[in-house]
Amino acid sequence: MVADFVAGFARLVATYPEQIRVETLDGDEVSEIILYANQADVGKLIGKEGKMIGAIKTVISGCKAKDGKSYRINVEPLS
Repeated sequence: MVADFVAGFARLVATYPEQIRVETLDGDEVSEIILYANQADVGKLIGKEGKMIGAIKTVISGCKAKDGKSYRINVEPLS
């Protein structure tokens, strides 16, 4: 659910939405969401001073109240 939201939001922002890929690594208390994007889109997804990714993290922090799991998001360029 959370990974689908992140992927959908990233596709709305990205110049190359077809290249957006999300990978989830589940841990006991923390799930890591790795967002892979085109090199040109990485800056857009992070935003100035990290405000865009910070906004995504704020929305996702509401999910912690519901399911008790924390989420960590990383944006990485496609290789």
